[in-house]
Amino acid sequence: MARNLGNTDRFIRILAGTGMFFAGLVKTGGVGCVFSIIGLILVLTGLTGRCPLCSMLGINTCRIRPPVGN
Repeated sequence: MARNLGNTDRFIRILAGTGMFFAGLVKTGGVGCVFSIIGLILVLTGLTGRCPLCSMLGINTCRIRPPVGN
């Protein structure tokens, strides 16, 4: 899977994901658990530069395009 997230998108995901994760730790119950899981997903996609959902939707914010095959 090729990288499909640009640097700005990655930065925002890491910041928002970190905030959601820690908000989930503070909040108790099911809502806190959901916040923590979504936060972890955002941080992981931000760190790897790959988002399966964006790939399925055809969204690519990465400026570096993969080379076209022969």
